[in-house]
Amino acid sequence: MPGITLDQAKAHLNVTLDADDALLTDKLAAAKAWVSAYTAGDPDADTTPAPIREAVLQLTAHLYQNREASLVGITAMALPFGFLDLLAPYRAFAF
Repeated sequence: MPGITLDQAKAHLNVTLDADDALLTDKLAAAKAWVSAYTAGDPDADTTPAPIREAVLQLTAHLYQNREASLVGITAMALPFGFLDLLAPYRAFAF
């Protein structure tokens, strides 16, 4: 299965308008880069496991919905719940 596309990310987010396509493209690229660095793998590879693909979608959604480093008046999470659990079996450790 090829890498996650902008259309897949928009479907995951229930975004139907094209106004944020450039922003979403950047958030998707950032999520893929983060997951790639964490796992030392290519999230766009044809053999990418489903949990890694889900982690990319979750992080893309998190970056899109939480665009500021700090939020006032709400409880914010550093990363989406379960995000690191999805990646744990694929984590690349460096010593």
